[in-house]
Amino acid sequence: MIEQCVANIFISKLINSFMKYKFLSHTADVKFQAFGKNLEEQFSNSALALRETIAEGVEVKSKIKKGIKVGGSDMKGLLYSFLEEFLYLLDAEGFLLAEVLEIEIDEKKFELIAEVVGDNAENYKFVNDVKAVTYNDMEITKDYVQVVVDV
Repeated sequence: MIEQCVANIFISKLINSFMKYKFLSHTADVKFQAFGKNLEEQFSNSALALRETIAEGVEVKSKIKKGIKVGGSDMKGLLYSFLEEFLYLLDAEGFLLAEVLEIEIDEKKFELIAEVVGDNAENYKFVNDVKAVTYNDMEITKDYVQVVVDV
């Protein structure tokens, strides 16, 4: 019995080390978990999951580089602000994320600095209109971050 539990945990961690994110069932909105070997990778992969929610199956070109600096009152607030920044950039500047190049998180000050690349959003077709990131069911663990977005 114990050996089976240990094996299941090992297999779960092994799968998560290869997956960047996965979508979970949710009644009305979109829910995902983003994985990574550290918090920076988990945040980066959550941004990719958000992009996938908006423009499913599309490979976005890396034509435009942007710097991002956000803060929060705690780690959940920081994750919320980070993802909301991509919705702002999409709405205000027509920027669609391709990749997070660099990311640095200060867990004591709840601040994040990132360098990202993407392209003009008008070059792509969207499948979902993401209205907002929510705090509903948001989790930050050592293995993943979990987010629900309102569509």
